[in-house]
Amino acid sequence: MLGAIAGDIIGSIYESRPIKTTDFPLFRAASVFTDDTVLTVAVAQAILKKEDYASVIKRLGRKYPNAGYGASFIGWLFREESKPYNSWGNGAAMRVSPVGFAFNSTAEVLDQAEQTARISHNHPEGIKGAQAAALAVFMARCAAEKETIRQEIMNRFGYDLQRTVDQIRPHYHFDISCQGSVPEAIIAFLDSENFEDAIRKAVSLGGDSDTLACICGGIAEAYYREIPEAIVTETRKRLPAEFLEIIDAFEAAYPLVKN
Repeated sequence: MLGAIAGDIIGSIYESRPIKTTDFPLFRAASVFTDDTVLTVAVAQAILKKEDYASVIKRLGRKYPNAGYGASFIGWLFREESKPYNSWGNGAAMRVSPVGFAFNSTAEVLDQAEQTARISHNHPEGIKGAQAAALAVFMARCAAEKETIRQEIMNRFGYDLQRTVDQIRPHYHFDISCQGSVPEAIIAFLDSENFEDAIRKAVSLGGDSDTLACICGGIAEAYYREIPEAIVTETRKRLPAEFLEIIDAFEAAYPLVKN
């Protein structure tokens, strides 16, 4: 799941000033983890500890209240009750990659992805976005070909994945909906040549850059099986010790077989 976190950090500084090129520095001094990382780590911790998703997300999210959550989510985060608010936002998809790495069947992945989403994002589009992102990670991890992933996601969820990054980029804009960002993040992966290229393409769409790159990064890590060492180093040094402990424990429990 470090690939998703790397995407979040790399995309973080372009969220408020979108770019339309793949030619940009991957890391700057201001590159930081955002809510995408906090919630991804929380989902991984819940899986590791076999705790319910809402409790762990609230516990970890409250420790990092300034990570950039949306207004509706932060309201949910600090309420005692965990009543969902019918969101179709891409927050459901940005945090789900650990599910694709941890579970071992399509049925399990779809069920667990739905569970991670519906605690807050119980709108059908929110659930669908989480399931599509998690299933893409799972299929990539299982060495499915890109065209197989494309067809399965299109057939199961109805997303249009026949477009290319070059076709999307000129007219794409900031979009926090699952239906307006999950397909684009998956396409950035499908069009890529390696992990770094996938992240660059996701950011270059010029939308919700950290979340696009986070979703894309999880799939790309699962498919390409490795992240360049320089990206790993820059990512890890921007994370608190407790996040690194959870990431390392998760990757030890659910190792990704290298090519």
